[in-house]
Amino acid sequence: MPLRKWIKSTNHAIEGVLHAAKTQRHVRYHLYAAIVILLTSFLLGITRTEFGVLVILTIVVLSVEMLNTAIEAITDILFKEYDEKAKEIKDIAAGAVLVTALGAAVIGYIILYKPVEQFFYSGLHIAKHSGGNVAVVSLVIVLIMVVLIKAFHGRGEPLRGGMPSGHAAVAFSIWVAVTLISGSFAPSALVLIMAVVIAQSRVYVKVHTPLEVIAGALLGTSITFLLFKLFS
Repeated sequence: MPLRKWIKSTNHAIEGVLHAAKTQRHVRYHLYAAIVILLTSFLLGITRTEFGVLVILTIVVLSVEMLNTAIEAITDILFKEYDEKAKEIKDIAAGAVLVTALGAAVIGYIILYKPVEQFFYSGLHIAKHSGGNVAVVSLVIVLIMVVLIKAFHGRGEPLRGGMPSGHAAVAFSIWVAVTLISGSFAPSALVLIMAVVIAQSRVYVKVHTPLEVIAGALLGTSITFLLFKLFS
């Protein structure tokens, strides 16, 4: 029962992320920016500390943008007609997003200027990373892409239905990561069986169509495989 309640609460929380991505173009921009920042940071090979700072900044900006969306929704409920107070509330909330985004941009510039300059003068050189780090970044990018695609299609809940299947995407992303990290047949086969069972179960309980599951599997597999080939 506690696990079921936790899953239900998590579903509601992710539904909020999906709704924000679906209705607010700035949230979508921040999600695209998150992917760009992750890939750029990996490409340039910045330090772990610098990477952590950029990730935290991305999370903060995205969170503030979502809070701004929530404040706007509450304001629209409280003020049915135009009101100067409502305008002030929305302007202040939007200002908070602007200040946070500008601050993040300045810190990002400070962190990335030298690596980008080095990259410019030394030519194309893709930094390499451990398999574990690539697996984590791949999984995060897969999850962001699932949210963006679900928002684009506008159907289904994050954990129950919609194009593509998030469960299948995550399961097959993990399978590719385990296969490429271990380089061993037995772990790869076991995780593949697990991924297929998870994907099949989504169709069996009628949460997803076969097409949605296949799309999720292809998404997770292709993104993870590509990132491993680039960075591992």
